[in-house]
Order: sequence, then C-alpha cells, then structure tokens
Amino acid sequence: MKITVIGCGSIGKIFLAALHLRGHEVQGWLKLSSQTNLVVNIKKPKGDFFYKIITCNNIKHLINSKLLIVCLKAWQISNVLLPVLDFIPKTTLILLLHNGMGVIEKLGQLNNPFLSGITTNSAWQKNNIVFHTNNGVTHIGPINRISKSFKFIADILNDAIPNVVWSDQIINICWYKLASNCIINPLTVKYNCKNGNLFQFSEEIENIIIEIYKVMKKINLDVNKNKLINYIYDIIKKTSNNYSSMLQDIRNCKKTEIDYITGYLINKAKIYHINTPKNNNLYQLVKNLEKINCDYK
Repeated sequence: MKITVIGCGSIGKIFLAALHLRGHEVQGWLKLSSQTNLVVNIKKPKGDFFYKIITCNNIKHLINSKLLIVCLKAWQISNVLLPVLDFIPKTTLILLLHNGMGVIEKLGQLNNPFLSGITTNSAWQKNNIVFHTNNGVTHIGPINRISKSFKFIADILNDAIPNVVWSDQIINICWYKLASNCIINPLTVKYNCKNGNLFQFSEEIENIIIEIYKVMKKINLDVNKNKLINYIYDIIKKTSNNYSSMLQDIRNCKKTEIDYITGYLINKAKIYHINTPKNNNLYQLVKNLEKINCDYK
C-alpha cells in the first residue's frame, strides 16, 4: 500500500519504519517542503536498531497514497492538513493519531473518510535517534460514516505494528486516553519529573480523576471510575521511565497540547456546569509556563 506519514516525530518515524519493513511504499511529509529525504534511526524496545533514509515530500506519492497517517501535535493539524486535502482524492483514507481532542471540530466538513486513533506506544528522541521504549496498543476507529467500511486497515497496520485494534466506539477510548493525558502531562510539568515519579502524588491524581469522571459520566460515556483509575496508573507504570511529551515541550520552549487536553476537558465541563478547579489550576500552570517560554524566546 502507498502510504504518507504526515509529521515525522518519534511516533511518525516508528510507523514509517514498521510499514517499510512490511513492504509498504511509505514516505514522510514535513513542513520544510524542500527536504526530499529523512533519516529514520530507531532503537527498538528489544534493543535492535532500524536505520533507513526514507523519501519525503513527494507530491506524486502524496496524491497516489491510499492512506495518510497524521502524527502531528494537535494544534498543528488543521494548518498542515487542510492544504493537503486540496491535493488528494476524496477517497483517500486519513488516520489522525495524536494526543488530545477537539481537532475534528477545527477541520470543518469531512469529505474524506477519517479515522481517529490513539496509541500507548511510547518513545523519545535525542540526537535524531528515536528510543522506542514500549510497544503499546493502538486503537483506531471511524469518525464519519464513510470511514466505517475501513476496518481492514486495522489488520494491515497490525501486521506491521503490534496490537493495532479496531473499535467502533473510538470516542469512548479517546476519552480514556484524554483522561490519562490530563493527569500525566500537566503533573509531570508541575513536578518536573518522569512519569513514574507521579505515583507519590496519588491523592492529587485521584482528586483530578474525580473531576474528569464527572464530565465523562455527564456526556453519557461508558465509564467506570475504578477502571479509569486503574487504566491511568497502568499507563504511568508502563511509561515510568519516560518524560511526558508536554514536559519535553516545556523544556524545549515549545508550544504544548494543553488546549487540546486539559483545555478540552474544561470546555466540556463548562457546558454541563461542572466545576473542575484541580484541572483549571493545572491548565493555568502550563499556560503560564508557555508564556514565559514564549517571552524568553
């Protein structure tokens, strides 16, 4: 299958490498349009390496791609993807794979088939080497009606990347992932720590979860509080040696995804008149640090 991966950070490179190894025709798509190739250098969870120079930014490859996998930051997606939609056929399948929620609302009318995806694969990057630390689970599912017939894509991806699962209830799963991001990302920023260090703040975590749970329950999601708590602690455990993406963004003076994570939760809570003081404080903390970074730069 001809595939374009838009956004070639850690997760994007993991998908490029895995799909290339299974014989798919892949390319990267980068914001620097003059760049024609990309070094993909990955240390896998078992310690072996992948190294390959991958083609990127080939417009003919983009137009003929049957699948676009979008691995951008949530706040980048609409600006990058909307121009791309002008080049590709309306039959091209698009998989959005990012943290947070609220992107779909910014894209307007969806003429292409769209899938939403979340992954618990974890990785970080240093000196252009991706350290893939955990083979997690990737859930994908339909966003609009015309994407419901693309269940076979889960099998194609699962052949390349372990544990890709189709879900007709992808929104419910996205909310569980949003909840974990509302905990892990801003709290690791607050305490400037690895994910695993959050276990010592269990009381604070569970107070935040109570607010999230109330919102999820109010919008009629299939949610169990104990299951939600266990889900979040399981992710913290499995990614205990990682620094969250939000902490890495703050350390590197970059814009975070807080508006699409805690910000999204807060906006939903306001609709239903639910107070979220713990999440409000974390949101403001990260926004203040973003502003300090912006002023510094």
